[in-house]
Amino acid sequence: MGKSSSKSVGNLLGKFECFVLIQKEKRIMQNIGLLFFRVSISLIMVIYHGWPKLLRLFLGNEIKFFDPFGIGATASLGLAVFAEFILSILIIFGILTRISSINLIITMFVAAFLYHADDPFKTKEKSILFLISYITLFFTGPGKYSLKSFFDKKIKSTNKILKFILS
Repeated sequence: MGKSSSKSVGNLLGKFECFVLIQKEKRIMQNIGLLFFRVSISLIMVIYHGWPKLLRLFLGNEIKFFDPFGIGATASLGLAVFAEFILSILIIFGILTRISSINLIITMFVAAFLYHADDPFKTKEKSILFLISYITLFFTGPGKYSLKSFFDKKIKSTNKILKFILS
């Protein structure tokens, strides 16, 4: 065990440090990608879907809206506004991402497969893409760059189920 052994150990440690740095950079890039995805998909939802529906709800005109659950057009529009506007804003900030995603998954499922049931794929494509996006966010959660991550550092909770649900 002479010079060659210490060189190979040193070489091995150098490769390990390099591997660790690459993995760390990969996680940072994944979290930046998740931040970009979460913010961009939800901003599009808020601006082009939630905001117009919010205005429609409060402008005072007669409300004609798809009523899949038999609760009335106004209540159905209110649920859509809640999901597409309020919950999308929570997702942008990375708060209650999974719970919010569930509501948006249901909303996009209704839009794609009930409201647009008889329409060609081209018409329901946007709803399906949002559906896939919110399913993805349900599984990934908000990522490291979110208010949820910030609060996790401040509030130590040992209940893993609660942490999952609130993420």
